Amino acid sequence: MSNVIVTGFMGTGKTAVGQEVARRLGRPFMDMDAEIEARAGKSIPRIFAEDGEGAFRQMEAALCEELSAQQGLVIATGGGALVDPTNRALMMRSGTVVCLTCDVDEILRRVNKADNFDRPLLDVADPRAEIERLLEARRDYAAIPWQIDTTGLPVEEVAERVVALADVITLPVRYPGGRYEIHVGDGLLAHVGGALRAAGAHEGSRVAVVSNPVVAPLYGAQVEAALRSAGFRPLACSIPDGGQHKTLATVATLYDQFLAGGLDRSGTVLSLGGGVTGDVAGFAAATFMRGVRFVQVPTTLLAMVDASVGGKTGVDLPQGKNLAGAFKQPALVIIDPTVLATLPAEEIRSGIAEVIKHGVIGDSNLFVELTQVANRQLSKSHIVRALRVKTAVVEEDPYERGRRTVLNLGHTVGHALERLSSFALRHGEAVSIGMVAAARIAGELGRADPRLADRIEALLTAWGLPVRCSPFDADAIWEAMAHDKKRQGRSLRWVLPRAIGQVEIAEDVPQETV
Repeated sequence: MSNVIVTGFMGTGKTAVGQEVARRLGRPFMDMDAEIEARAGKSIPRIFAEDGEGAFRQMEAALCEELSAQQGLVIATGGGALVDPTNRALMMRSGTVVCLTCDVDEILRRVNKADNFDRPLLDVADPRAEIERLLEARRDYAAIPWQIDTTGLPVEEVAERVVALADVITLPVRYPGGRYEIHVGDGLLAHVGGALRAAGAHEGSRVAVVSNPVVAPLYGAQVEAALRSAGFRPLACSIPDGGQHKTLATVATLYDQFLAGGLDRSGTVLSLGGGVTGDVAGFAAATFMRGVRFVQVPTTLLAMVDASVGGKTGVDLPQGKNLAGAFKQPALVIIDPTVLATLPAEEIRSGIAEVIKHGVIGDSNLFVELTQVANRQLSKSHIVRALRVKTAVVEEDPYERGRRTVLNLGHTVGHALERLSSFALRHGEAVSIGMVAAARIAGELGRADPRLADRIEALLTAWGLPVRCSPFDADAIWEAMAHDKKRQGRSLRWVLPRAIGQVEIAEDVPQETV
């Protein structure tokens, strides 16, 4: 059980909030300042006066190292404890760190209300000016993604928000030359701004929020407010909804909106929407001014577990899907499962196809668990486990030169069916059919138990997904597959399941078998 660490400037409520969080979670509470006083046998003002601030900071660092090795605690740090990057890194590795903030007037009111003989840093002629100076010096707190402004809020409400953040799961993704983090948790749209600052975006910079007329009215204002609260200047940009608009022409309209809104190379493109929005916005971010920072905030299940992770962006050409594109790694991925409440049931099912696909590729336990889920309700745990499969693959093969091809299970047939249906068939629905086709081919070629296809088909059917090819001519399907970018020379590249959790790449599948 990881720790929950409450930090922030003096007067923001760390101790009171930490105690309430510990009570709600039923965990031990540790106040670092009180612990240091107990171990030193004297108050912090005496430590400062007799031993100096340097001695106090050494005690603080030693305690950070000690506590970070423990689990299941709620910890309230001292006001300057996590300004030190080593202390901050230790604590962030040990659990969820939440930084409490507050405006200067409120901090001054709170510390004046209390007995201030225990605040040696404010033992100056002008406490307000000193607070402002210290806040400026402690701007490194911006490296903590989860920030809560406590101004005007009761302790109970702040504690409730901290408890919600304690459930956030963070998955690191490494790629050549860098890394980014995927944050998964309820209510994270409200924290997009803080997470973006922690990812390295500069305060005051432009953030182009790319969305569509379906998603923007639902979540655009909330995301823009979160960006403004963190000091960014959001720019609302719109593209049409639907896969038929995943084109170079749509990318060109984004270039126009970026230029009109003053986006420059210091800015960020943030995708707020599903897979199509992410692919188009990501390609625009990769090519605008030779590349600007890119952030994914997926609002569909399919985009959460697949399209938002791994850096593949692109658009379709008349000859096929994703034939023009680029690898553009995001600086950050924010996944808020609560947005799925507004997603139509058919879109949920489409995303579930990708979750099942990841189980077939690399997590047999996930596959089995999905056969046992009551009421067909997907959990945050299922999303995270599907993401773990994908992140493991893309870390091993970031540019799709080898193993990453396994993520295309179901796509050889699926992309062809999407194209032939003029994209009336959803991506997940097409992949569902494609997975069954791949499993049948594997069985026919003797590379898998023939019952494997039945197991995959049964699970997909149970979740309401199609498993049979639409009534397109077989030659038309083959011709559409011939334009797939995954082919090698004249050979189609297939991903064939050999068992649940194990797949292989094949290029020797005869046309007559297909």
